[in-house]
Amino acid sequence: MREGTDFARRLIDWQRRHGRHDLPWQHTTDPYRVWLSEIMLQQTQVATVVGYYARFLDRFPDLASLAAAPVEDVMALWSGLGYYARARNLHACARALMERHGGAFPRDPAAIAALPGIGRSTANAIAVFCFGARAPILDGNVKRLLCRSLGIEGFPGAPAVESRLWRDAAALLPAADVAAYIQAQMDMGATVCTRTRPRCDACPLADICVARREDRVAALPTPRPRKAVPERRATLLVLRAADRVLLEERPPAGIWGGLLSLPELPDEPDETAVAAYCEQRLGLRLVTVAPAPTFCHTFSHFRLHIRPLLCAVEALPQAMEPGLRWVERKDLARAALPAPVRKILSAIP
Repeated sequence: MREGTDFARRLIDWQRRHGRHDLPWQHTTDPYRVWLSEIMLQQTQVATVVGYYARFLDRFPDLASLAAAPVEDVMALWSGLGYYARARNLHACARALMERHGGAFPRDPAAIAALPGIGRSTANAIAVFCFGARAPILDGNVKRLLCRSLGIEGFPGAPAVESRLWRDAAALLPAADVAAYIQAQMDMGATVCTRTRPRCDACPLADICVARREDRVAALPTPRPRKAVPERRATLLVLRAADRVLLEERPPAGIWGGLLSLPELPDEPDETAVAAYCEQRLGLRLVTVAPAPTFCHTFSHFRLHIRPLLCAVEALPQAMEPGLRWVERKDLARAALPAPVRKILSAIP
């Protein structure tokens, strides 16, 4: 590899000519907007984020409005974006900034990283784009770019490999134009040095890339060590009375934490067990039970096989346990529902 100044110069020149310049969170130094985009872009494609980003800013235009809102409103706007801990942390971070930092982001990357839901890479990105800091980032796109161009072997998530990547990322920082360089790394990973079918012919680092020279582009970065993906099963009860559906608030921790979901039974109980559960826990007497098609939803660490049961009940009970609520069908579009639950409900005639 040539010296770091040449590495950075190539990327900066490429970014100015070929990089992305029209994303809605660019051309701003407002840390609120940069932070929001960075959190939304974690594990999520740009094309998906754009619409959510606009709707979120329309509802919460600044830090104060986000901090003052009920977390349920935040979760409802995040519904369908996935990785819901991001939304809970976003709300907690806004409140922490209002309470501990006077409603403003600290300028120091380490102080930003101490806030809820903000890691080192995100903190550095905020500090670079908003406060002119000289700091590296290390998101998935940058890891891939560095592993290929420098020929770094080993799974990037392994502590030793990640530590080396941080050192190399810091060593390659230019003395000036850091924001353009950081943006170039992200743009390169997203549009040129992609996970599959990278466009090496369009890469400004092609002639100094170790992976290309050694014909190892497809092998780097080293994949995560493969493990068997656990399989789980759950039955979701679609309990209907008149034009209402019974929803249950999920616990704050765990999958779909804080969202509204359908009452869940583990595995695949028979109709007698379902009727007993509804009567004993919910005080509901079932009229009909009909299975809907089972489908699989994949999480980052397991696969969940979901079996919906469409259940009609006799009448609405006078009282329900905390966390349970009857929601009218017309209000479901605004409810904070995980994508698989929304899929089930949208298929009901």
